[in-house]
Amino acid sequence: MSYGVDTSPMWRLAASYVAKILRGAQPADLPVEQAANFEFAINLKTAKAIGVTLPTSIPLRAAELRLVSNEQRTQPGRSFFGRA
Repeated sequence: MSYGVDTSPMWRLAASYVAKILRGAQPADLPVEQAANFEFAINLKTAKAIGVTLPTSIPLRAAELRLVSNEQRTQPGRSFFGRA
């Protein structure tokens, strides 16, 4: 299982901060913002391989369910969620 921030909006937020600073804003004057979107993913293939049985409510909460092998997951430029 994996639970973490959705990085796409965070990159956009970082870019907007950079743009504001380049336009002359003082970094100390910019508000601190936290991630609003999180992702919960379950690797069903691994869960099955190690004998973990998940209650029905757990996969229903996941943003994405994947059957991913370790080789696919560890390829450079490839994230667990399929985004590069």
